[in-house]
Amino acid sequence: MKKILSRLYLILIFILLYAPILTLIILSFNNSKTRAKWGGWTTRWYISMFQNSAIMDALANTLIIAVLSATVSTLLGLTAALSLNAMNTRLRTIIMGVINIPMLNAEIVTGISLMLIFIAFGQFLRNFGYTIDFGFWTVLIGHITFNLPYTVLSIMPKLKQINMSTYEAALDLGATRALAFRKVILPDIMPGVLSGFLLAFTLSLDDFVITHFVKGPGFETLSTKIYTEVRKGIKPEMYALSTLLFMSVMILLLITNVKPGSGKKHE
Repeated sequence: MKKILSRLYLILIFILLYAPILTLIILSFNNSKTRAKWGGWTTRWYISMFQNSAIMDALANTLIIAVLSATVSTLLGLTAALSLNAMNTRLRTIIMGVINIPMLNAEIVTGISLMLIFIAFGQFLRNFGYTIDFGFWTVLIGHITFNLPYTVLSIMPKLKQINMSTYEAALDLGATRALAFRKVILPDIMPGVLSGFLLAFTLSLDDFVITHFVKGPGFETLSTKIYTEVRKGIKPEMYALSTLLFMSVMILLLITNVKPGSGKKHE
């Protein structure tokens, strides 16, 4: 009886998690514009989505910001993780505590703080005849800022598992530090690096709060575009777009989780 109840509880949890997503996917194939009426199966909203220039521009901005912010934050996170790993335990613990603060902090606080920093920096530059416009670059910097702690925390556990004797042996055999890092350290920590990159990518992909405060007029991402559409009434094209995004993220997660396991079995 206990086993049956535990399975029912697990099924209930999955229903609560995925029923809204399943509803969204079904509505993306609904031939009717209203959610209250089923008009038959269709793919016209997917075709209409690709013909909508506003949605395509928002999608392009979102993907470019996500890829760039994930790449930069992963590189910075890798550098920070290597530096932290070389520190003594006490100092590393203190800095890791500081790194955890942005993750525990409310996003709205981070968004407002970044907005105020950009405004203050813009006023400073104005004294020298320069201006700073809210748009692509402010959103990119904002996304890198909140992605960085996640990449550091994804890479650090892998660095702690490394056997430094192999790295030192490579140095003794004549390898340079850069070559030893690339051939010995990097392959071992690559799963953590990829996990940090994908986590940063997905966080950037659907972020709204921070983007809303630092984007400025005339620049839209998918999250801010959908928020605007909600106020006016969501178009069915948004259901199709959300479905494609969900499937893309799902495929990425499957690739990253299945591939390492299959590689170990092959070995």
